[in-house]
Amino acid sequence: MAEVKLAAETRTEFGKGAARRIRRASKVPAVVYGHGADPVHITLPGHELSLALRTPNVLISLDIEGKTQLAIPKAVQRDAIKGFLDHVDLLLVKRGEKVNVEVYVHTEGDLAPGAYLLEHVLSTLNVEAEATHIPESVTVSIEGLEAGASILAKDIPLPKGTTLATDEDAVVLQVLAAQAEEPSEESAEGDAAAEA
Repeated sequence: MAEVKLAAETRTEFGKGAARRIRRASKVPAVVYGHGADPVHITLPGHELSLALRTPNVLISLDIEGKTQLAIPKAVQRDAIKGFLDHVDLLLVKRGEKVNVEVYVHTEGDLAPGAYLLEHVLSTLNVEAEATHIPESVTVSIEGLEAGASILAKDIPLPKGTTLATDEDAVVLQVLAAQAEEPSEESAEGDAAAEA
């Protein structure tokens, strides 16, 4: 997992007005917390942070006034319309420390021939991994699965050093038979009238 370095500035102004001024300067207000320490309010460079957050569970090396600390994103708030970053909560971590995170479930392969649909019951899995070795995602094969087949959390292969934190019997994926829609009575009557 790549480590992204960001220079952070501590902030002393709070509230909506201060947050707007920070965002106008192409920066993002953030809070860093964890390990029993008091929360630290910081400002991060907006563009660099946006690029870093494209990687799920990215490990961020923060330089806060000359002191380097590792953190992972815990909550990201975006503007509902424009999608800009509004605020980020970061959780402090240490090398070797285990953390609980969500990782995306990707599929590979093709279902068996026929009219089958793949339902993603869970799109992410909760896993426990070392903070510096968090997987970006997990991949499971759906090759040849037919209707009625399901993949449980315990069936998904995890990278070395990663353990499942989700209920192992939780259904993650299931294969359904495609249902052909029966014509409704109204459309059947309309077709009969059109033929007359």
